[in-house]
Amino acid sequence: MIKPNPYLLEFKIDKLTDSILNRISGDSFRTEVSLVTKSDLKTITKSKGWLFNWNHEFNQIDREVYKLTILDNTDIVQGLISLAIKTDHVYMYLLESAPFNYINSLGAYQFGGRLMVIDTIGAKRLVDKYFKP
Repeated sequence: MIKPNPYLLEFKIDKLTDSILNRISGDSFRTEVSLVTKSDLKTITKSKGWLFNWNHEFNQIDREVYKLTILDNTDIVQGLISLAIKTDHVYMYLLESAPFNYINSLGAYQFGGRLMVIDTIGAKRLVDKYFKP
């Protein structure tokens, strides 16, 4: 397995924030990003509404799988990302919000089939927001 990335990764859900925002109540919840464990995968299944095969992603040696959870409720996975850090870019193999969350909008666009791309402008916006000096 690849060593954990020393950088703190944060994700947005519905809009660019440092937390998860409940659009109905307006409540904001601080989040935490950590590596997915084998035991996490027991609840991340197609029968529970997840679209992708996260067991397959977890078993790939060339990538890491991270989960997004609410800080005080780390048992419920809010979203997942499978990625590899390359020399000149970060390649996201898969990104999925939990079946009960709203659609993500990271500034990505579909590029043939199921491939999604975040261009330079969108990537810079995310880096500026989440990787502050």
